[in-house]
Amino acid sequence: MDFVIVTGLSGAGKSRAINALEDIGFYCVDNIPPKLIVKIAEFCLKSKGQIDRVAVVVDARGGALFHDLFDGMDDLRKNKIEFEVLFLECNDDILVRRFKETRRKHPLLDTVKGEIEQAILVERELLKPIRAMATYTIDTSHLSPAQLKEQIANIFLGNVTGGMLVNSMSFGFKYGLPLEADLVFDVRCLPNPFYIEGLRHKTGLDAEVREYVMEFPQSRELAKKLLDLIDFLLPQYIQEGKSQLVVAIGCTGGKHRSVTFAELIARHLSENGVRVNINHRDIQK
Repeated sequence: MDFVIVTGLSGAGKSRAINALEDIGFYCVDNIPPKLIVKIAEFCLKSKGQIDRVAVVVDARGGALFHDLFDGMDDLRKNKIEFEVLFLECNDDILVRRFKETRRKHPLLDTVKGEIEQAILVERELLKPIRAMATYTIDTSHLSPAQLKEQIANIFLGNVTGGMLVNSMSFGFKYGLPLEADLVFDVRCLPNPFYIEGLRHKTGLDAEVREYVMEFPQSRELAKKLLDLIDFLLPQYIQEGKSQLVVAIGCTGGKHRSVTFAELIARHLSENGVRVNINHRDIQK
């Protein structure tokens, strides 16, 4: 049975994540008391295969009950029920904007006497231990609902094959660092296609841009060094038990150089039998 605990910051997109999981065949239960996690797992196991993919949402809405989450996970381990943790992350300023737009109340708002920024800070501290042990982390700050759904499908539809999943991500520094990144590489040192009139409105998905970026000796040398480093690091992360690795390549706007290198890394890893998901975070901006 695939058993996933979904948690994360309020406003980060857990409801959309659950919808995406339901769409790919998960039986989902939202906002349950953590002590009931093992009961749900046992119930699904007794279904004799009728329910073999399960996702439960546990978050700050449970109030003081949330502190029982680690006890709930210990109960799963004692019953030899394997599970994974999906954590939804987001920038503070975007969370504030989302709450203002939806006019929804943050679950910790009363605790901090009506200050939304303080509520987010308190929740982030509350969730720090579970974030540190998350199997998968997705930063939804700059993701559309469709992009979030695509990432979840790439993770959990491919998960049946086992092994590490590498997310090769391009991004633009002008839009902020990706919070879920494990490795961040800056390719702004390379010649920028933006200043070439015929390439400005194209992206690293276009052959002309890729050819321009990689025609320079420093680009080819950097690519070689990055691939060598990633090839060295990947087995080390696997040995430490890591299930997901997010390799983020950044340029100024996230359209040309970073996309070229993210595609190059993904192709290299795929050719070497590694499960890879490609995410061009800012390519449409």
